[in-house]
Amino acid sequence: MASRADRLPAMRRTVLAVGAAVAAAAAGLAADLPDSKLAVLDGGRFVTWWRSASAPARWPAADPAVLRALEWAPLGPGLDLAELTIAGSGEAWRLRVVAARLDPARLRFELVEASRDGGTVADWTLDGLPAGAVLGVNAGQFSGGRAWGWLVRDGRQAQPPGAGPLSMAFCALADGALRFVPVDAIPAAARGPVAWAFQSYPVLLGGDGEVPAQLAAPGLGVDLAHRDARLAIGELRDGRVLVALTRFAAAGDALGSLPFGPTVPEMAALMGALGCRRALALDGGVSAQLALRDAAGALHAWRGWRRVPLALVAFPR
Repeated sequence: MASRADRLPAMRRTVLAVGAAVAAAAAGLAADLPDSKLAVLDGGRFVTWWRSASAPARWPAADPAVLRALEWAPLGPGLDLAELTIAGSGEAWRLRVVAARLDPARLRFELVEASRDGGTVADWTLDGLPAGAVLGVNAGQFSGGRAWGWLVRDGRQAQPPGAGPLSMAFCALADGALRFVPVDAIPAAARGPVAWAFQSYPVLLGGDGEVPAQLAAPGLGVDLAHRDARLAIGELRDGRVLVALTRFAAAGDALGSLPFGPTVPEMAALMGALGCRRALALDGGVSAQLALRDAAGALHAWRGWRRVPLALVAFPR
């Protein structure tokens, strides 16, 4: 029988072999993504910070190049705005990222519903932003004139949870605390003191910056090659909320609402690079719309083409 000393080299070789296999498997998943890369305009030059061939499985912190390019401008108490210029692949070769950073300690959030004809026709746009609101953004995903999935209004469940392993809820508790709730935890959350909630998909970052496996390999229910205008909401590591909207920037502001933009894996990378630990996609494309009101009352608006049935709005506390 071999001694413990004799077994150590063999054990070391086994550990190294297993580690190499795991790394190879992870590299294989990344290599399965459509070939693309993302660069950010930093100091007058584009710096590449993400490549599909080496896409990380987890974002433990914001990307340094993206952080350097961020210049947050305060719009009012608890509300900051920043914009980035991104160079992507294909039709996303030039994009603008509009990012809003919101402090739940200084802002309160509400849901606004707007539909007509018995709930069959959605009817909300940025023109319906309530007086005094400093944020308005379309919330969730939609089916016809109704929001999809779990919906809670004024502490009462208006719709049951929707099925979908890659969905998540965003909700406020009775005390105003905000939560991202994985789909399997929604039934338990529904028994608690939820003031409002909506459900959306796909999850872009789950847990502590992890990229879902469905966004790393094809054939798992997500179109990894489709490009579109994107909208997402996330939680920063300091507890603040981040809303990010992409706009086509190759032909000026007039064509900014065209539905050209990142893939889903690229949007997950963007939210991770911006420092989110959790992130959830909202309805993008021609539905994507965002408005911010500054302390002077001026409205900064990025409009979509489609009316939606549900919006998330925020007011100063």
